[in-house]
Amino acid sequence: MTWGKSEELGITGWLVRPASWQARVTAVVLLLASVFEVYRRSGTDGSDNAFVVKAASTFLHGGSPYSDRRFLYLPSSVLAAVPEALLPHWMLRPLVPTLTAGLVVAGWFLALRIFDVPWRSRLATLVAGGLAFFAPFRSLVALGNWTAASAAALPLALLLMSRSRWSAAGVVIGAAVAVKPMLVPLALLFLFARRPRALALAVGVPVALSLPAALVMPNPTFFFTRTLPFLLHGQDAFARPFDASLVAVLPRIGVPVDVAAALAAGAAAAGVWCAWRRWNGAVGAGALERGRPEVPGWWSGAGRACVAERLRLVETAAMLMLATFLVSRPAFDHYSLVVLPVLLASAVVPGSVPRQAWFWIALVPQVPVIDWPFLLPDTRRAFKDAAMLGGLAALLAWRCGRARRVLVPEQGGAAGPPRPAGSRAAL
Repeated sequence: MTWGKSEELGITGWLVRPASWQARVTAVVLLLASVFEVYRRSGTDGSDNAFVVKAASTFLHGGSPYSDRRFLYLPSSVLAAVPEALLPHWMLRPLVPTLTAGLVVAGWFLALRIFDVPWRSRLATLVAGGLAFFAPFRSLVALGNWTAASAAALPLALLLMSRSRWSAAGVVIGAAVAVKPMLVPLALLFLFARRPRALALAVGVPVALSLPAALVMPNPTFFFTRTLPFLLHGQDAFARPFDASLVAVLPRIGVPVDVAAALAAGAAAAGVWCAWRRWNGAVGAGALERGRPEVPGWWSGAGRACVAERLRLVETAAMLMLATFLVSRPAFDHYSLVVLPVLLASAVVPGSVPRQAWFWIALVPQVPVIDWPFLLPDTRRAFKDAAMLGGLAALLAWRCGRARRVLVPEQGGAAGPPRPAGSRAAL
Protein backbone atom coordinates (compact mmCIF):
# COMPACT_ATOMS: atom_id res chain seq x y z
CA MET A 1 0.00 0.00 0.00
CA THR A 2 1.54 3.29 -1.13
CA TRP A 3 0.85 6.33 1.01
CA GLY A 4 3.08 8.92 -0.68
CA LYS A 5 6.23 10.58 0.60
CA SER A 6 4.90 13.86 1.92
CA GLU A 7 4.99 14.44 5.66
CA GLU A 8 1.20 14.63 5.97
CA LEU A 9 0.58 11.38 4.12
CA GLY A 10 3.44 9.79 6.04
CA ILE A 11 1.60 10.50 9.28
CA THR A 12 -1.61 9.11 7.86
CA GLY A 13 0.15 6.02 6.56
CA TRP A 14 1.70 5.34 9.95
CA LEU A 15 -1.63 5.75 11.75
CA VAL A 16 -3.62 3.39 9.53
CA ARG A 17 -1.04 0.60 9.35
CA PRO A 18 -1.81 -2.44 11.52
CA ALA A 19 -0.64 -2.34 15.11
CA SER A 20 1.30 -5.30 16.46
CA TRP A 21 -0.65 -8.00 18.23
CA GLN A 22 1.24 -7.16 21.41
CA ALA A 23 -0.01 -3.56 21.25
CA ARG A 24 -3.61 -4.68 20.67
CA VAL A 25 -3.44 -7.11 23.59
CA THR A 26 -2.00 -4.37 25.80
CA ALA A 27 -4.87 -2.04 24.91
CA VAL A 28 -7.41 -4.72 25.80
CA VAL A 29 -5.67 -5.46 29.10
CA LEU A 30 -5.62 -1.77 30.02
CA LEU A 31 -9.35 -1.42 29.34
CA LEU A 32 -10.19 -4.58 31.27
CA ALA A 33 -8.03 -3.43 34.17
CA SER A 34 -9.90 -0.11 34.27
CA VAL A 35 -13.25 -1.85 34.41
CA PHE A 36 -12.10 -4.37 37.01
CA GLU A 37 -10.70 -1.62 39.23
CA VAL A 38 -14.08 0.11 39.22
CA TYR A 39 -15.76 -3.18 40.10
CA ARG A 40 -13.25 -3.89 42.87
CA ARG A 41 -13.27 -0.47 44.53
CA SER A 42 -16.94 0.42 44.15
CA GLY A 43 -19.66 -1.24 46.12
CA THR A 44 -22.38 0.13 43.84
CA ASP A 45 -23.50 -0.26 40.24
CA GLY A 46 -22.58 3.36 39.45
CA SER A 47 -24.02 6.28 41.38
CA ASP A 48 -25.52 7.97 38.29
CA ASN A 49 -26.93 4.72 36.97
CA ALA A 50 -28.44 4.05 40.39
CA PHE A 51 -30.71 7.10 40.06
CA VAL A 52 -32.17 5.74 36.82
CA VAL A 53 -32.58 2.24 38.24
CA LYS A 54 -34.26 3.68 41.33
CA ALA A 55 -36.67 5.61 39.11
CA ALA A 56 -37.54 2.44 37.19
CA SER A 57 -38.03 0.53 40.43
CA THR A 58 -40.31 3.27 41.76
CA PHE A 59 -42.28 3.08 38.51
CA LEU A 60 -42.66 -0.71 38.84
CA HIS A 61 -44.00 -0.24 42.37
CA GLY A 62 -46.62 2.28 41.26
CA GLY A 63 -44.82 5.50 42.14
CA SER A 64 -43.71 8.45 40.07
CA PRO A 65 -40.09 8.28 38.84
CA TYR A 66 -39.94 12.08 39.08
CA SER A 67 -40.53 12.08 42.81
CA ASP A 68 -36.72 12.04 42.96
CA ARG A 69 -35.49 15.33 41.48
CA ARG A 70 -32.18 13.77 40.49
CA PHE A 71 -33.84 11.66 37.83
CA LEU A 72 -33.38 14.03 34.90
CA TYR A 73 -34.32 11.96 31.85
CA LEU A 74 -37.42 11.54 29.69
CA PRO A 75 -40.15 9.02 30.55
CA SER A 76 -38.79 6.72 27.85
CA SER A 77 -35.62 6.32 29.94
CA VAL A 78 -37.71 4.72 32.67
CA LEU A 79 -38.76 1.95 30.31
CA ALA A 80 -35.15 1.49 29.20
CA ALA A 81 -34.07 1.06 32.83
CA VAL A 82 -36.76 -1.49 33.72
CA PRO A 83 -34.54 -4.50 32.79
CA GLU A 84 -31.87 -3.21 35.17
CA ALA A 85 -34.41 -2.76 37.94
CA LEU A 86 -35.31 -6.45 37.63
CA LEU A 87 -31.72 -7.66 37.99
CA PRO A 88 -30.07 -8.33 41.37
CA HIS A 89 -27.33 -6.02 42.61
CA TRP A 90 -24.59 -8.65 42.32
CA MET A 91 -25.22 -8.82 38.58
CA LEU A 92 -25.42 -5.06 38.04
CA ARG A 93 -22.17 -4.36 39.85
CA PRO A 94 -19.93 -5.90 37.13
CA LEU A 95 -22.40 -5.42 34.29
CA VAL A 96 -22.78 -1.62 34.47
CA PRO A 97 -19.06 -0.66 34.20
CA THR A 98 -18.53 -3.29 31.52
CA LEU A 99 -21.41 -2.03 29.37
CA THR A 100 -20.42 1.60 29.95
CA ALA A 101 -16.86 1.00 28.81
CA GLY A 102 -18.09 -1.19 25.96
CA LEU A 103 -20.34 1.54 24.59
CA VAL A 104 -17.50 4.07 24.56
CA VAL A 105 -15.17 1.63 22.81
CA ALA A 106 -17.92 0.75 20.33
CA GLY A 107 -18.35 4.46 19.62
CA TRP A 108 -14.62 4.73 18.97
CA PHE A 109 -14.61 1.91 16.42
CA LEU A 110 -17.72 3.32 14.74
CA ALA A 111 -15.94 6.69 14.51
CA LEU A 112 -13.02 4.98 12.78
CA ARG A 113 -15.40 3.57 10.17
CA ILE A 114 -16.44 7.09 9.19
CA PHE A 115 -12.98 7.54 7.68
CA ASP A 116 -12.52 3.87 6.72
CA VAL A 117 -9.73 3.38 9.23
CA PRO A 118 -9.13 -0.33 10.02
CA TRP A 119 -9.96 -1.44 13.54
CA ARG A 120 -6.53 -3.08 13.80
CA SER A 121 -4.74 0.16 12.96
CA ARG A 122 -2.24 1.91 15.19
CA LEU A 123 -4.64 4.81 15.65
CA ALA A 124 -7.41 2.47 16.83
CA THR A 125 -5.07 0.72 19.27
CA LEU A 126 -3.45 3.85 20.66
CA VAL A 127 -6.73 5.59 21.47
CA ALA A 128 -8.37 2.44 22.85
CA GLY A 129 -5.46 1.88 25.21
CA GLY A 130 -5.20 5.56 26.02
CA LEU A 131 -8.76 5.64 27.31
CA ALA A 132 -7.53 3.88 30.45
CA PHE A 133 -5.42 6.95 31.26
CA PHE A 134 -8.11 9.51 30.45
CA ALA A 135 -9.89 10.90 33.51
CA PRO A 136 -13.32 11.44 31.85
CA PHE A 137 -13.40 7.80 30.74
CA ARG A 138 -12.51 6.56 34.21
CA SER A 139 -15.15 8.86 35.68
CA LEU A 140 -17.82 7.71 33.23
CA VAL A 141 -17.16 4.03 33.95
CA ALA A 142 -17.21 4.63 37.71
CA LEU A 143 -20.48 6.57 37.56
CA GLY A 144 -22.21 4.30 35.06
CA ASN A 145 -23.62 7.43 33.45
CA TRP A 146 -25.88 6.99 30.45
CA THR A 147 -23.77 9.47 28.49
CA ALA A 148 -22.14 6.30 27.19
CA ALA A 149 -25.19 5.70 24.99
CA SER A 150 -24.66 9.08 23.30
CA ALA A 151 -20.94 8.35 22.94
CA ALA A 152 -21.88 5.36 20.80
CA ALA A 153 -24.89 6.92 19.05
CA LEU A 154 -23.18 10.03 17.66
CA PRO A 155 -20.49 8.13 15.69
CA LEU A 156 -23.12 5.69 14.43
CA ALA A 157 -25.37 8.52 13.27
CA LEU A 158 -22.50 10.32 11.52
CA LEU A 159 -21.43 7.06 9.89
CA LEU A 160 -24.93 6.64 8.49
CA MET A 161 -25.00 10.26 7.31
CA SER A 162 -21.67 9.80 5.54
CA ARG A 163 -23.29 6.89 3.67
CA SER A 164 -26.29 9.10 2.75
CA ARG A 165 -28.61 7.19 5.11
CA TRP A 166 -30.04 10.26 6.80
CA SER A 167 -33.37 8.72 7.82
CA ALA A 168 -31.60 5.90 9.63
CA ALA A 169 -29.39 8.50 11.31
CA GLY A 170 -32.51 10.34 12.46
CA VAL A 171 -33.80 7.14 14.08
CA VAL A 172 -30.45 6.62 15.86
CA ILE A 173 -30.42 10.19 17.18
CA GLY A 174 -34.06 9.87 18.28
CA ALA A 175 -33.35 6.61 20.12
CA ALA A 176 -30.34 8.20 21.85
CA VAL A 177 -32.43 11.18 22.94
CA ALA A 178 -35.07 8.79 24.27
CA VAL A 179 -32.37 7.24 26.48
CA LYS A 180 -30.72 10.53 27.47
CA PRO A 181 -31.57 13.88 25.86
CA MET A 182 -27.98 14.84 25.09
CA LEU A 183 -27.89 14.81 21.28
CA VAL A 184 -30.76 17.28 20.89
CA PRO A 185 -28.41 19.92 19.35
CA LEU A 186 -27.94 17.66 16.32
CA ALA A 187 -31.42 18.69 15.22
CA LEU A 188 -29.63 21.76 13.84
CA LEU A 189 -27.45 19.52 11.71
CA PHE A 190 -30.56 18.09 10.05
CA LEU A 191 -31.74 21.65 9.45
CA PHE A 192 -28.38 22.65 7.96
CA ALA A 193 -28.53 19.65 5.64
CA ARG A 194 -32.20 20.27 4.76
CA ARG A 195 -33.29 16.79 5.82
CA PRO A 196 -36.82 17.30 7.19
CA ARG A 197 -37.64 13.59 7.18
CA ALA A 198 -34.58 12.75 9.28
CA LEU A 199 -35.42 15.62 11.63
CA ALA A 200 -38.99 14.38 11.99
CA LEU A 201 -37.72 10.91 12.90
CA ALA A 202 -35.22 12.32 15.39
CA VAL A 203 -38.07 14.18 17.11
CA GLY A 204 -40.74 11.54 16.65
CA VAL A 205 -38.89 8.55 18.10
CA PRO A 206 -38.43 9.93 21.65
CA VAL A 207 -41.94 11.39 21.61
CA ALA A 208 -43.42 8.06 20.52
CA LEU A 209 -41.49 6.23 23.23
CA SER A 210 -42.13 8.77 26.00
CA LEU A 211 -45.86 9.30 25.56
CA PRO A 212 -46.91 5.70 26.42
CA ALA A 213 -44.61 5.72 29.45
CA ALA A 214 -45.97 9.07 30.61
CA LEU A 215 -49.55 7.86 30.24
CA VAL A 216 -49.07 4.87 32.53
CA MET A 217 -46.95 6.51 35.24
CA PRO A 218 -48.43 8.62 38.06
CA ASN A 219 -47.79 12.36 38.07
CA PRO A 220 -45.78 12.67 34.84
CA THR A 221 -46.19 16.45 35.15
CA PHE A 222 -43.51 16.33 37.87
CA PHE A 223 -41.06 16.39 34.96
CA PHE A 224 -42.09 19.98 34.25
CA THR A 225 -42.79 21.15 37.81
CA ARG A 226 -39.85 19.51 39.62
CA THR A 227 -37.23 18.09 37.26
CA LEU A 228 -36.85 20.95 34.78
CA PRO A 229 -36.60 23.71 37.44
CA PHE A 230 -34.08 21.58 39.34
CA LEU A 231 -32.04 21.07 36.17
CA LEU A 232 -32.18 24.69 35.02
CA HIS A 233 -30.95 25.90 38.41
CA GLY A 234 -27.83 23.74 38.22
CA GLN A 235 -29.06 20.80 40.31
CA ASP A 236 -28.15 20.69 44.00
CA ALA A 237 -25.11 21.51 46.13
CA PHE A 238 -23.71 18.00 45.62
CA ALA A 239 -23.51 18.15 41.81
CA ARG A 240 -22.96 21.90 41.33
CA PRO A 241 -19.21 21.90 42.21
CA PHE A 242 -18.58 19.42 39.37
CA ASP A 243 -20.46 21.44 36.74
CA ALA A 244 -17.98 22.62 34.08
CA SER A 245 -20.33 24.87 32.10
CA LEU A 246 -19.39 28.53 31.86
CA VAL A 247 -22.59 29.46 33.68
CA ALA A 248 -21.37 27.49 36.70
CA VAL A 249 -17.60 28.03 36.57
CA LEU A 250 -17.36 31.78 35.94
CA PRO A 251 -19.30 32.82 39.10
CA ARG A 252 -16.84 30.72 41.14
CA ILE A 253 -14.02 33.08 40.09
CA GLY A 254 -15.97 36.25 40.85
CA VAL A 255 -17.91 36.90 37.65
CA PRO A 256 -21.48 38.06 38.35
CA VAL A 257 -24.08 35.42 37.57
CA ASP A 258 -25.89 37.54 34.97
CA VAL A 259 -22.63 38.39 33.21
CA ALA A 260 -21.59 34.73 33.24
CA ALA A 261 -24.93 33.72 31.72
CA ALA A 262 -24.59 36.35 29.01
CA LEU A 263 -21.02 35.31 28.20
CA ALA A 264 -22.00 31.64 28.05
CA ALA A 265 -24.98 32.37 25.79
CA GLY A 266 -22.80 34.49 23.52
CA ALA A 267 -20.14 31.78 23.31
CA ALA A 268 -22.77 29.16 22.50
CA ALA A 269 -24.33 31.36 19.82
CA ALA A 270 -20.90 31.97 18.31
CA GLY A 271 -20.32 28.22 18.30
CA VAL A 272 -23.56 27.57 16.44
CA TRP A 273 -22.61 30.24 13.89
CA CYS A 274 -19.22 28.57 13.41
CA ALA A 275 -20.94 25.23 12.90
CA TRP A 276 -23.24 26.75 10.28
CA ARG A 277 -20.26 28.35 8.55
CA ARG A 278 -18.36 25.06 8.56
CA TRP A 279 -21.33 23.29 7.04
CA ASN A 280 -21.67 25.82 4.26
CA GLY A 281 -17.98 26.15 3.53
CA ALA A 282 -14.70 24.35 3.04
CA VAL A 283 -11.53 24.62 5.08
CA GLY A 284 -8.13 23.07 4.76
CA ALA A 285 -8.66 21.86 1.22
CA GLY A 286 -5.06 22.55 0.36
CA ALA A 287 -3.83 19.82 2.68
CA LEU A 288 -5.97 17.25 0.91
CA GLU A 289 -4.89 18.43 -2.50
CA ARG A 290 -1.26 17.69 -1.64
CA GLY A 291 -2.07 13.97 -1.85
CA ARG A 292 -0.39 12.07 -4.67
CA PRO A 293 -2.40 10.27 -7.35
CA GLU A 294 -1.04 6.84 -6.36
CA VAL A 295 -2.31 6.93 -2.77
CA PRO A 296 -5.19 4.59 -1.84
CA GLY A 297 -8.66 5.13 -3.25
CA TRP A 298 -10.16 7.30 -0.55
CA TRP A 299 -7.28 9.79 -0.92
CA SER A 300 -7.26 10.00 -4.70
CA GLY A 301 -9.59 11.56 -7.24
CA ALA A 302 -13.19 11.72 -6.05
CA GLY A 303 -12.07 10.07 -2.81
CA ARG A 304 -10.60 13.33 -1.56
CA ALA A 305 -13.97 15.04 -1.91
CA CYS A 306 -15.55 12.16 0.02
CA VAL A 307 -13.06 12.53 2.87
CA ALA A 308 -13.61 16.29 2.97
CA GLU A 309 -17.37 15.74 3.16
CA ARG A 310 -17.01 13.31 6.05
CA LEU A 311 -14.72 15.72 7.85
CA ARG A 312 -17.32 18.45 7.39
CA LEU A 313 -19.98 16.25 8.97
CA VAL A 314 -17.78 15.41 11.93
CA GLU A 315 -16.60 18.95 12.64
CA THR A 316 -20.06 20.49 12.27
CA ALA A 317 -21.62 17.97 14.66
CA ALA A 318 -18.78 18.32 17.17
CA MET A 319 -19.03 22.12 17.06
CA LEU A 320 -22.76 21.99 17.79
CA MET A 321 -22.23 19.71 20.76
CA LEU A 322 -19.33 21.68 22.22
CA ALA A 323 -21.27 24.94 21.85
CA THR A 324 -24.06 23.35 23.87
CA PHE A 325 -21.70 22.18 26.60
CA LEU A 326 -20.56 25.78 27.15
CA VAL A 327 -24.02 26.95 28.17
CA SER A 328 -25.89 23.83 29.29
CA ARG A 329 -26.36 23.05 32.96
CA PRO A 330 -24.84 20.77 33.90
CA ALA A 331 -21.77 19.92 31.79
CA PHE A 332 -19.42 17.29 33.16
CA ASP A 333 -16.02 16.00 32.10
CA HIS A 334 -17.35 12.79 30.57
CA TYR A 335 -19.43 14.81 28.09
CA SER A 336 -16.19 15.14 26.12
CA LEU A 337 -16.42 11.45 25.23
CA VAL A 338 -19.37 12.25 22.99
CA VAL A 339 -17.27 14.35 20.60
CA LEU A 340 -13.70 13.15 21.09
CA PRO A 341 -14.03 9.79 19.29
CA VAL A 342 -15.16 11.35 16.01
CA LEU A 343 -12.58 14.14 16.28
CA LEU A 344 -9.77 11.69 17.03
CA ALA A 345 -10.79 9.49 14.10
CA SER A 346 -10.29 12.49 11.81
CA ALA A 347 -6.59 12.50 12.70
CA VAL A 348 -5.96 10.55 9.48
CA VAL A 349 -7.02 13.63 7.49
CA PRO A 350 -4.25 16.21 6.91
CA GLY A 351 -5.13 19.55 8.45
CA SER A 352 -7.73 18.17 10.86
CA VAL A 353 -8.02 19.42 14.43
CA PRO A 354 -6.12 16.52 16.08
CA ARG A 355 -3.11 17.39 13.89
CA GLN A 356 -2.73 20.61 15.93
CA ALA A 357 -0.75 20.75 19.15
CA TRP A 358 -3.43 22.84 20.88
CA PHE A 359 -5.85 19.91 20.63
CA TRP A 360 -3.62 17.75 22.81
CA ILE A 361 -2.76 20.63 25.13
CA ALA A 362 -6.49 20.98 25.88
CA LEU A 363 -6.56 17.31 26.95
CA VAL A 364 -3.47 17.45 29.19
CA PRO A 365 -5.45 18.49 32.34
CA GLN A 366 -7.35 15.21 32.10
CA VAL A 367 -4.28 13.02 32.65
CA PRO A 368 -4.96 11.75 36.20
CA VAL A 369 -1.31 11.24 37.18
CA ILE A 370 -0.73 15.03 37.25
CA ASP A 371 -1.58 16.86 40.48
CA TRP A 372 -2.40 20.41 39.42
CA PRO A 373 -1.71 23.18 41.94
CA PHE A 374 -4.82 24.63 43.65
CA LEU A 375 -7.03 22.02 41.91
CA LEU A 376 -6.44 19.00 44.11
CA PRO A 377 -9.88 18.79 45.81
CA ASP A 378 -12.45 17.01 43.65
CA THR A 379 -14.76 19.98 44.07
CA ARG A 380 -12.30 22.06 42.01
CA ARG A 381 -12.10 19.57 39.18
CA ALA A 382 -14.65 21.59 37.25
CA PHE A 383 -11.98 24.16 36.40
CA LYS A 384 -9.92 21.52 34.59
CA ASP A 385 -13.01 20.23 32.85
CA ALA A 386 -14.04 23.73 31.77
CA ALA A 387 -10.54 24.33 30.42
CA MET A 388 -10.79 21.16 28.34
CA LEU A 389 -14.28 21.76 26.98
CA GLY A 390 -13.64 25.45 26.40
CA GLY A 391 -10.29 24.76 24.77
CA LEU A 392 -11.74 22.19 22.40
CA ALA A 393 -14.64 24.51 21.56
CA ALA A 394 -12.33 27.46 20.90
CA LEU A 395 -9.98 25.41 18.72
CA LEU A 396 -12.79 23.92 16.66
CA ALA A 397 -14.54 27.30 16.40
CA TRP A 398 -11.34 28.85 15.08
CA ARG A 399 -11.13 26.18 12.41
CA CYS A 400 -14.82 26.25 11.50
CA GLY A 401 -14.93 30.04 11.45
CA ARG A 402 -12.23 30.08 8.77
CA ALA A 403 -14.40 28.06 6.39
CA ARG A 404 -15.23 29.71 3.12
CA ARG A 405 -18.39 29.16 1.14
CA VAL A 406 -17.72 26.97 -1.89
CA LEU A 407 -19.72 25.73 -4.86
CA VAL A 408 -19.71 22.10 -5.91
CA PRO A 409 -21.13 20.51 -9.06
CA GLU A 410 -24.18 18.32 -9.04
CA GLN A 411 -23.49 14.66 -8.25
CA GLY A 412 -23.13 12.35 -11.18
CA GLY A 413 -22.00 15.16 -13.48
CA ALA A 414 -25.51 16.43 -14.03
CA ALA A 415 -25.81 19.62 -16.00
CA GLY A 416 -26.70 22.82 -14.28
CA PRO A 417 -25.08 25.45 -12.13
CA PRO A 418 -23.01 24.46 -9.08
CA ARG A 419 -24.77 24.20 -5.75
CA PRO A 420 -23.65 25.53 -2.33
CA ALA A 421 -21.64 23.04 -0.32
CA GLY A 422 -24.34 22.85 2.33
CA SER A 423 -27.14 21.90 -0.02
CA ARG A 424 -28.66 18.46 -0.44
CA ALA A 425 -27.05 18.13 -3.86
CA ALA A 426 -23.61 18.36 -2.28
CA LEU A 427 -24.35 15.18 -0.34
